[in-house]
Amino acid sequence: MYDVIVVGGGHAGIEAALAAARMGAKTVLITGKLDRVGAMSCNPSIGGPAKGIVVREIDALGGQMARSADKGQIQMKMLNLSKGPAVWALRAQIDKLEYPKIMLDVLKQTENLDLLEALVDEMIVEDNTVKGVRLENKDLVLAHTVIITTGTYLSSKILIGHDTTQSGPDNQPTTFGISGQLAKLGFELVRLKTGTPPRILKSSIHYELTTPQYADDKFQTFSYDPEITTMGHQEPCYLTHTNLLTHGIINLNLGASAMYGGIVEGVGPRYCPSIEDKVVRFSDKDRHQIFLEPESLSLDEIYVQGLSSSMPKDIQAKIVHSIKGLEDAVIVRYAYAIEYDAINPTQLYQSLETRIIENLFCAGQINGTSGYEEAAGQGLMAGINAVLKLRGEKPFILKRNEAYIGVLIDDLITKGTKEPYRLLTSRAEHRLLLRHDNADLRLRDYGHQLGLLDDARYQKFLKKKHEIEQLKHELKDVFIMPTEENNLKIRRTGSTKISDRTSLFDLLKRPEIRYNMINEFYPNDYSEQVLEQVEIQVKYAGYIDKANKEAEKMIRVDEKPIPNNIDYDQIRNLAIEARDKFKKIRPTTLGQASRISGVNPSDVSILLVYLESLR
Repeated sequence: MYDVIVVGGGHAGIEAALAAARMGAKTVLITGKLDRVGAMSCNPSIGGPAKGIVVREIDALGGQMARSADKGQIQMKMLNLSKGPAVWALRAQIDKLEYPKIMLDVLKQTENLDLLEALVDEMIVEDNTVKGVRLENKDLVLAHTVIITTGTYLSSKILIGHDTTQSGPDNQPTTFGISGQLAKLGFELVRLKTGTPPRILKSSIHYELTTPQYADDKFQTFSYDPEITTMGHQEPCYLTHTNLLTHGIINLNLGASAMYGGIVEGVGPRYCPSIEDKVVRFSDKDRHQIFLEPESLSLDEIYVQGLSSSMPKDIQAKIVHSIKGLEDAVIVRYAYAIEYDAINPTQLYQSLETRIIENLFCAGQINGTSGYEEAAGQGLMAGINAVLKLRGEKPFILKRNEAYIGVLIDDLITKGTKEPYRLLTSRAEHRLLLRHDNADLRLRDYGHQLGLLDDARYQKFLKKKHEIEQLKHELKDVFIMPTEENNLKIRRTGSTKISDRTSLFDLLKRPEIRYNMINEFYPNDYSEQVLEQVEIQVKYAGYIDKANKEAEKMIRVDEKPIPNNIDYDQIRNLAIEARDKFKKIRPTTLGQASRISGVNPSDVSILLVYLESLR
């Protein structure tokens, strides 16, 4: 008898299992092949816009993805540095062979965690409560809670042209029992589609016809407590583009693709479309970016980012060879589309426990998301909440102004999704507060309270927090005189000279003045992380204060509770669509009700009046 069973060893399953075990629950992770835990069946990268911030949030809460990504990276780059800190995001190219080894080693060394190499056939459910799972060999594994993190392996089907194969990613076996059982239990299933591009030999590329994309020079990591001290070898990526010849080949052969040939049933991701979809939807574009990304230092393979396709193999070859630099490229693995089952995530509570079956949690792509990072964030939250449920404690729910993870889960359970959901910075109305640089300041206290962050790491965080406030106070007492020497330093930054005695705190408010100027005028021993955080807090103080006030105002309305037993049929003047949505989703707060698709502000006002009348 276990406390927690985690089904699936992908990015969601890893975080769920580690969180549960680290919180002291007796946990078992069941997966088809242990050497494929954390496998990167699609792009071997972690991070990027919004996603990179999620990785930082996972680390701040005591999760694992950031630390393993740091150890497995072969290129690290900060994106959007020309813009404000609200959209900065770290992105790492990962060695796809090393990353699963790193994760498996972590899993094996974790106390309270057993690893079982097996396939799950179905769940054991009694009186609408999950009791465990039945394996394909008919063995039973019993537990108080079960977390399903099956990724794209539920009734999955590989599509290349008009050829279809019942298979999971990388020719791994799919499973039919779980999704069939979910349907019988009353879950609404959705059919989704994603895809992957071809892989080509590194040695067959004409690199002189492409534009190199190098890593950043500085040492930077996802984790606030990195296990590495140097970046190691940094492998370049390369940029090229499709062209009118490429687009002509695609347009002539659209009927041969699985997507446009009527073979695909599932809905694909809007923000990561296939090359066929991009050419059709953006017909006014003469070209699209193609990034050539290394998959491993031990493989002679390149991932052709931007060329996801479901075309037949012979057409794929013509498309690849039409692209500058790839005229003689040797394809070692062809692109394919994959269809799979997922549940409508509106059938979940914010804890990620299902509304239909008690003690059953779902995380990752089974909830309709795309991406390793979104999966890992959900897995962490599901693992935490499974243990809290066992303890009889309140679920751990992150608000939309606290974390991108909170935005992700709230979007899923409130709005649902008809396509693979991808996190974007534009989805977060409080994105100035949810920055790459401050994930620890937002979430580390939670991580320590939950028992996921050890005392040593927490004390290091408290020291950093103290130093930030201390330095801000010191800078108010450091004054710069308008001497010729001082003004020469200031003008070098592009800023105008000072004419009066000015505090370093006020000087730092100027857009051109960066944190390295602090050391110019005030030599100190503070870390770069402290200096950067002080700069951001000083420079954007007005904007941050305004954002905090707006968030607090929204929270007061957002957190107004809605009773579980409310009878929406008794509320007069509600629109029929709003009434149906409220009855189906059963929002727990007024804010959640307001974000449901199809619900109008007038419906929310009517609901608010009704709630006031109940008081």
